[in-house]
Amino acid sequence: MVKDPVCGMDIEPQDAAASREHMGQTFYFCSPNCVEQFDADPHRYAQAALAATEAPLPVGSATTGFNPALPLARIDLPVLGLKREQDGQAVETAIRGLPGVRSAHANTGSGVVTVEYDPQRTTTAALAAGLRPAGFRAGGAQTRIGIAGLRCASCVGFIEDDLRATPGVLSATVNIGTGEATVAYLPQQTTLAQLHGVIQDWGYQAQPAASAEPVDKQEAEHDREYRSLFRKFLFAALISVPVLLTAYPQFIPFVRDWSMDTLRLAWLGAALVTLPVLAWSGGHFFTGAWAALKHRAANMNTLIALGTGAAWLYSTVAVLFPRLFPEGTSEPFYDVVAVVIALVVLGQALELRAKGRTSEAIKKLMGLQAKTARVIRDGQELDIPVEEVLVGDVVQVRPGEKVPVDGVILEGSSAVDESMLTGESLPVSKQAGDEVIGATLNKTGAFKFRTTKVGKDTALAQIVKLVQDAQNSKAPIARLADTISGYFVPVVMILAVLTFVAWFNFGPQPQLVYALVTSVTVLIIACPCALGLATPMSLMVGIGKGAENGILIRSGEALQTAQAIKTVVLDKTGTITKGKPELTDVVIADGKWQIANSKPQDDLLRLVAAVERLSEHPLAEAIVEGAKARNLTLTEPTAFEAVPGYGVLATIEGRKLAIGNLKLMQRESIALGSLESQAAELADQGKTPMYVAVDGQAAGLIAVADTVKADSAEAIAALHRMGIEVVMITGDNRRTAEAIARQVGVDRVLAEVLPEDKAAQIRALQESGGSSQIANRKSQNPARTPQNGLRNTHHAVAMVGDGINDAPALAQADVGLAIGTGTDVAIEASDITLIKGSLRGVVTAIEVSRATMRNIKQNLVGAFIYNVLGLPVAMGLLYPFFGILLSPLIAGAAMAFSSVTVVSNANRLRGFKPRLSAR
Repeated sequence: MVKDPVCGMDIEPQDAAASREHMGQTFYFCSPNCVEQFDADPHRYAQAALAATEAPLPVGSATTGFNPALPLARIDLPVLGLKREQDGQAVETAIRGLPGVRSAHANTGSGVVTVEYDPQRTTTAALAAGLRPAGFRAGGAQTRIGIAGLRCASCVGFIEDDLRATPGVLSATVNIGTGEATVAYLPQQTTLAQLHGVIQDWGYQAQPAASAEPVDKQEAEHDREYRSLFRKFLFAALISVPVLLTAYPQFIPFVRDWSMDTLRLAWLGAALVTLPVLAWSGGHFFTGAWAALKHRAANMNTLIALGTGAAWLYSTVAVLFPRLFPEGTSEPFYDVVAVVIALVVLGQALELRAKGRTSEAIKKLMGLQAKTARVIRDGQELDIPVEEVLVGDVVQVRPGEKVPVDGVILEGSSAVDESMLTGESLPVSKQAGDEVIGATLNKTGAFKFRTTKVGKDTALAQIVKLVQDAQNSKAPIARLADTISGYFVPVVMILAVLTFVAWFNFGPQPQLVYALVTSVTVLIIACPCALGLATPMSLMVGIGKGAENGILIRSGEALQTAQAIKTVVLDKTGTITKGKPELTDVVIADGKWQIANSKPQDDLLRLVAAVERLSEHPLAEAIVEGAKARNLTLTEPTAFEAVPGYGVLATIEGRKLAIGNLKLMQRESIALGSLESQAAELADQGKTPMYVAVDGQAAGLIAVADTVKADSAEAIAALHRMGIEVVMITGDNRRTAEAIARQVGVDRVLAEVLPEDKAAQIRALQESGGSSQIANRKSQNPARTPQNGLRNTHHAVAMVGDGINDAPALAQADVGLAIGTGTDVAIEASDITLIKGSLRGVVTAIEVSRATMRNIKQNLVGAFIYNVLGLPVAMGLLYPFFGILLSPLIAGAAMAFSSVTVVSNANRLRGFKPRLSAR
């Protein structure tokens, strides 16, 4: 016989309705109903069954926590980036060092580590967290779950802990600002129903995440919740009016003349009318408190429920049985019940409305999406909802219309406003073969394009998802508030008890009344929610402001770290420079070589470009593009010879040209005169000079360079004003690197660095800093310098890059910033993405970070001061000195509006304007 773990019935295994494997055990069930309950929370039932059947468990190892007497759980944990043998060894070492782990075997072929562990000692989330120090992340699915009515800061930590303890959950964060839980989990180990069950156990309703819904539906749901709270406030406020009249009869002309019997009848009426206030307007406080009590915990709801519930019970007993109380202590406090609940619910309604404003940035992004698309199918134009567009459809876009989805132009041309994506205010010319991005605005011409990405795959959808994930993440500073919130409510409850005891024993007459009033005031004035809201609300606004300025911040941790950056390392090619060679100079020799009746520079360039058109070298392409930009007509050469290591020889228009380096000129015995010194000057400026000889005579120089972006010097100067050291890293030779450094004003140059060594350079900077060498612009290699005398203090370093070879350095840096015009690999490895390829974005990202962290600290300090000052006043600290005792009504108002103040301060960030606009 075996026992059903749900209902406890004894059944024969062969007669069982179903069976399940969990935690290394097989469980049998008497009915489908028991199976359904078990599937909703298998871990709880498995633990209960184990506790009921096993003898007391022997103590596990003192070093690893592993207990061989316990049944083991086995999990196949996917690991991202697990490909090499040394990676597998690193993962195995990291996992085996965790408490309760018996064995770990990595399979680099499948990218999975198989772990046997004691589920009593560790969790799946702990295993996933154990990978991070080794530089790896666990794979799996991710989901966002909406939590209806989440307004309790203490509950955030409780729900997070229970989600992380669920088998198969890799990580879980709950954001009180968005009212959502973000959960990474293994679908083969857990289900969405189990995750929803954890949330519902705490008295909240799990629902689809609002962030996944269309903007209009989000706003409708937000308005519905606000109206519901406001109706509850109005009801409580209306009831409060007659209750207040009976609470203070000595101040009301027609009530003060009532007899005591009449007053007691009125108070009984107040008891009856305040019951619906408790049950409806304040019902969510009591259900939340009960859910917490079932978990042997206390939260903000507990404080409100205890305070108002105690006031109502005391008042009712005092009215019904006045002789039980000393004379003068049998007056009721129904006004506390009605008014406090009315004020707290009003505060929640105002807080909800203010929260709606913090997410305006994401709503703006989502609102950019076109509603319909004009699709050509079977030769006919059809206007269909954008959700019905398929990959491969041909879409017609007319002037003034939005591009509905991503694609490639088939025919037609136009100028497209991409400011929503790149921040660039000038329209971009588009023609056949060019990519177009959904939600951008077509300005002038009409065109047809073939769709390549639709729905959640479009660039706009990916940006929205990135911003939403970042807003749902947590900054490290939030851990302080979460920790305090976890202890806050029990401490307040202890203080309330101590306050009651102190006033009851040492207070003036009537002691019972003073004891009750002060203890209730302590319960009501305490506000853990202000602490809980301090960080997430500011993060939501700050990350949204970043997105508005073309800065995509991936997490709260990246946002917090960016404000502490001391050194910014800039890759040269494609970051400081445009990443594409351009024609910079055409120099004519002293002999004033020219063809009659022509400009000598244009004529020399025309001949050279005509020859270089046959070459595929990037420098040759730059010369040809430069000639086309001057509208020069290029002819075909009649002879062409490439001389490896020297240059080219060609015949064009009856003239013999030699184009190349100094060695070619020497081989052809060309007298250069002053051209040689001029070439050296151009090389000192970071340019590549090429000599040109025509018919055996030196004709001039053509110089090509990877030119500096127009705003690079301005952005670097702004970083200096912010007190940040700027370092340039490049694989180029020292001469070229230092020439670029002089143009833009960087502090240090790390030249001739191989791609694989960039991460080591970043690590060396983090370990050694380098503020003492700011003025030194000579090429240095910190990775190869002796380690003697290095400071132990970690130096916060940011890396900005755009190429595949920058990805390891971006990952090594404290904050990696990828240029949005760069490669997908670099962007994936970064913490912050600059959509526009401008270094102004680096300045703006740091400004956003500093402004957001400043706002968070203001919120935290305000919340701390409120509670540190409010609680002693509520306990009656001022009474012995000034005779001042805080009313529970004022305490309720203060508590309600403390959260509103925090949210309102966070909303001040909406007015943030960067000094160097990324736009």
